[in-house]
Amino acid sequence: MFKFYQMKHIFEILDKMRCLRKRSTVSFLGVLVIFLLFMNLYIEDSYVLEGDKQLIRETSTHQLNSERYVHTFKDLSNFSGAINVTYRYLAATPLQRKRFLTIGLSSVKRKKGNYLLETIKSIFEQSSYEELKEISVVVHLADFNSSWRDVMVQDITQKFAHHIIAGRLIVIHAPEEYYPILDGLKRNYNDPEDRVRFRSKQNVDYAFLLNFCANTSDYYVMLEDDVRCSKNFLTAIKKVITSLEGTYWVTLEFSKLGYIGKLYHSHDLPRLAHFLLMFYQEMPCDWLLTHFRGLLAQKNVIRFKPSLFQHMGYYSSYKGTENKLKDDDFEEESFDIPDNPPANLYTNMNVFENYEASKAYSSVDEYFWGKPPSVGDVFVIIFENPILIKKIKVSTGTEDRQNDILHHGALDVGENVVDFKQSRHCVTYLRLGEFKNGNFEMSEVNQKIPFDINCIRIYVTKTQKEWLIIRSISIWTF
Repeated sequence: MFKFYQMKHIFEILDKMRCLRKRSTVSFLGVLVIFLLFMNLYIEDSYVLEGDKQLIRETSTHQLNSERYVHTFKDLSNFSGAINVTYRYLAATPLQRKRFLTIGLSSVKRKKGNYLLETIKSIFEQSSYEELKEISVVVHLADFNSSWRDVMVQDITQKFAHHIIAGRLIVIHAPEEYYPILDGLKRNYNDPEDRVRFRSKQNVDYAFLLNFCANTSDYYVMLEDDVRCSKNFLTAIKKVITSLEGTYWVTLEFSKLGYIGKLYHSHDLPRLAHFLLMFYQEMPCDWLLTHFRGLLAQKNVIRFKPSLFQHMGYYSSYKGTENKLKDDDFEEESFDIPDNPPANLYTNMNVFENYEASKAYSSVDEYFWGKPPSVGDVFVIIFENPILIKKIKVSTGTEDRQNDILHHGALDVGENVVDFKQSRHCVTYLRLGEFKNGNFEMSEVNQKIPFDINCIRIYVTKTQKEWLIIRSISIWTF
């Protein structure tokens, strides 16, 4: 039985969750069901009455009363276990070892256009030989039309045979008998019946794909079947993951569109698969993902720019309607994500709300924001270890606040770190240059500085009346 303080905490959280209706109109009962299910991840079974588990199952599975589907949905309260699906391997060789990243694609027959082969081609062509050793691509041909699947398998095996033989490309299909009821579902958001069927089936398609990929790699990224990749996207993803060591995250986003470029820890895939199955008919998958992220205590979106993946399809997989969505943050050519080695940050400027100094040094789309700085104010980065710097770039202001830049400032580099009153600072500094139009950029820093650098200091050389946004600080090392 729950202790009183646990129950009190639950209802406090539920009361807050009721206020978080943004894009959807999920009923409070729905939120309660989701919350109780996820509480089961952290509470021992002995605390949850068997009757409560049964009530949760019956409430969440809605119309799934047919014995045909019982084997798939009989124990959804066990979110950590695999879903019992027997997959058909359409094209594959045994995966010899666990990879760093699995790239998942789910595809169905379109009324107009077919972009799957181009998407697979982009994944492989935009990866180096070394990167190919660390990825696997899993394609779920989810259409129930066997003739279409046969044609697609033939095309894929002809064009990508060497990747299949190398174990880098696997094509699977989850049989129709494992799917829940797809007709007569609730018409949330007043969607037409065929739209509800399409998005509900898509949720299940993704769930079965996630379930299959749970043990193939350390990380997993979801793409749609009409996507173009940037050059060396894997290297960029690895740099981001390294920069977030010690930071809690559930989802990292490398595109702002749909279910494109969403990265997960593979150990979270079983829970996500169960979650999509549990609420498959409630709302589109990208909306469900927002709830999943929040329930696992990642409050804010963590999205990186430039985007690594671009939507390239012209016709939607739903009814062949036009879909011209593009990610304007996408850059196809290889871009160099900064190294930003571990460091402590300090400023004596008046920080506005929670726009703290660390946000300027993160590769996440955030920034530092301070009230008008005065002459002599500083923003200091103190590295954990001395570094040899190749390039430095500092950007201030944003598109919607173009005047909140550093109008008069300089950038200094320092050496000889000493401890002082429970903090560290550099004894000597050397001026590297001045800010121009709110920005500073310098390459070949190592050729201009005769010492390994312990500190970087942004120094305000003249008082200004405008507030200051430091949008990004980027450091490239050797």
